[in-house]
Amino acid sequence: MTEQEKKNPMSLDEKKIEAMRAQGPVPRHVAIIMDGNGRWANVRNLSRIEGHRVGIESVRSALQVAGRLGIKTLTLYTFSKENWRRPQTEVSALMSLLLKTIKDELNELDKNNVRLGIIGNIDDLPLAPRMGIRSSLNHLSKNTGLLVNLALSYSGRLEIVQAVRALAQKAKAGEIDPAEIDEAMIAQYLQTRDVGDPDLLIRTSGEMRVSNFLLWQIAYTEIYVTPVLWPDFRENEFLAAIENYQCRERRYGRVSNQTAKSI
Repeated sequence: MTEQEKKNPMSLDEKKIEAMRAQGPVPRHVAIIMDGNGRWANVRNLSRIEGHRVGIESVRSALQVAGRLGIKTLTLYTFSKENWRRPQTEVSALMSLLLKTIKDELNELDKNNVRLGIIGNIDDLPLAPRMGIRSSLNHLSKNTGLLVNLALSYSGRLEIVQAVRALAQKAKAGEIDPAEIDEAMIAQYLQTRDVGDPDLLIRTSGEMRVSNFLLWQIAYTEIYVTPVLWPDFRENEFLAAIENYQCRERRYGRVSNQTAKSI
C-alpha cells in the first residue's frame, strides 16, 4: 500500500454512489463479519496483527461508503466472546490496537457526524480499552449521522439467554404474564432494540457460517458471502454487496405477487 493510499484509502466515485441510490433500495442496517485478517497476513508472511492493522483501512472504507449511501446503522463484528480463547499475545495486541484505533479515529468520526454504539459485554475488556471506548461513546453521543455498532466480547446465544433471564425475572415478579411474551417483546430485551434487525449481513473470506453473530436478528436478513479477505474489502467490494442486495426480493414468507402488491 502506498503512502497516498494510507492517507486516502478510497476515493469515492460520486456518480457510482448516486446511480446505486437510484437503482434500488439501500439497506438501512448492514452487519459485517470482518473475517480473514489472519489469513491475509499469513499468505504474505506477516504477523496476524498486521492483518488486523490493514483491516482497519477496510473499516474506514466501509464507514465512508455507508455514510455516502445513507445507510443508518453499520454493525461490525469486532471481537467475539469466543475470541478470548486465542493466544494471549494476540488478544493483548488486539486490545492495544483497538484502543489506538479509537483514539486515532475519534476526531474524524466526530467531524463526519458518526455515532458509536456497543453490543456485547464491554466489561470483559481490559481497563484501558474499556475506558477509551466509554469516553468515545460519550464524546460522539450528540452526533446524528451513521451509527457504528461495535460488537465486542459479543455472543449471539448469550444475548438471547440474557433476554430470557430478564423476562423470566419480570414474570416471576408478576410484572408480565408469560402468555404475553411474543417476538416483539423479546426483541425489546436484545441489545439491538434501538436499531432493529440488519437488512444485509456481509461475511468476508468465504466462510459459510454466522459464527454466533446476531442469531435472533438475522432471521430474515439477506446474507452475502464474498471470498475477499477483510483487508482487501474496500469500496468496490462493499458496493458489489449492496448491488447484490438490491437484486434480491425480500418476501418474508410470502410469494412474489404478494410482495409486489405491498410495495
